[in-house]
Amino acid sequence: MRILVTGGAGFIGSAFIRLALAEANDLQIANVDALTYAGNLENVASVSDDIRYTFIRADVADATAMEAVFAAVRPEAVVHFAAESHVDRSILSPEPVIRTNLNGTFTLLEAARRHKTERFVHVSTDEVYGSIEEPHEADENYPLRPSSPYSAAKAGSDLLALSYFTTFKMNVSVTRASNNYGPHQFPEKLIPLMIANALEAKPLPVYGNGLQVRDWLYVDDHCRAIMAVLERGRAGQIYNIGGSRSLPNLEVVRRILAATDQPESLIRYVSDRPGHDLRYAITSEKLELETGWKPQHEFEAGLAETVQWYRDNAAWTANVRSGAYRDFYEKNYGSR
Repeated sequence: MRILVTGGAGFIGSAFIRLALAEANDLQIANVDALTYAGNLENVASVSDDIRYTFIRADVADATAMEAVFAAVRPEAVVHFAAESHVDRSILSPEPVIRTNLNGTFTLLEAARRHKTERFVHVSTDEVYGSIEEPHEADENYPLRPSSPYSAAKAGSDLLALSYFTTFKMNVSVTRASNNYGPHQFPEKLIPLMIANALEAKPLPVYGNGLQVRDWLYVDDHCRAIMAVLERGRAGQIYNIGGSRSLPNLEVVRRILAATDQPESLIRYVSDRPGHDLRYAITSEKLELETGWKPQHEFEAGLAETVQWYRDNAAWTANVRSGAYRDFYEKNYGSR
């Protein structure tokens, strides 16, 4: 199968490429990525010499570029990861989020329609459901209540993708995953930021009281779920992907401090994010019943592996922090 992966130099996209090439022999993967601040070709360095793998630098919102990509690759399937995914950035500057997440998705869907691509998996987030009160969990029919420009753009792109199934009969599925963590994650999300700061004995900024609850999903488990949807998911369907492990952010931070032998005095409580959702919670029952997928990583083991990876790859963290991320990091976290 020829697969076009968008955003494959990012955290989840690169994990998908590494996993897919390691576990399947009958794949050819073309990775298209604009290499914006969170895109890093080091994330796919281990497969760069694989004859089944090709990298193309291009912007998914550029219709001319995508037409050329589809004509050259002739993908049988698209797995669409490319997105501006940082909520804080979407609040400070919403325009790139709208351009990539909405316009980019539209551009890809149109190219896939013109080239009669057989399969399209649109990768989204549980943040489209907004904050969910206990004890409820969102299934795939739960109302969409996005709270940030990021989640609103993702909700819009989900609906757009599903409309191509309804209107044009394209074989489109949408996945909505909970918070991912694992190696190679750009140090702006909670877990990699806290690990990176803790390893350097820097302050760990915690929004508000730190009691926001998130469900944690190891990145390889997410990627196996996407493979399951690609292979066995039904057209026109939404599939939630959760890790079945909910914890308050503050508890996650404390576990990271314990794992890095650092004191809790490094915690710094900072002003809460505008519109910060208190609790995310989803059920993956539909995915499990239809595909047989289940998460394989317990949170404790996954977190230990992740901390060790950042210990062993301090140069990777230093490199990404010294690039486009530096100014944003220093402005928002460096002095706290």
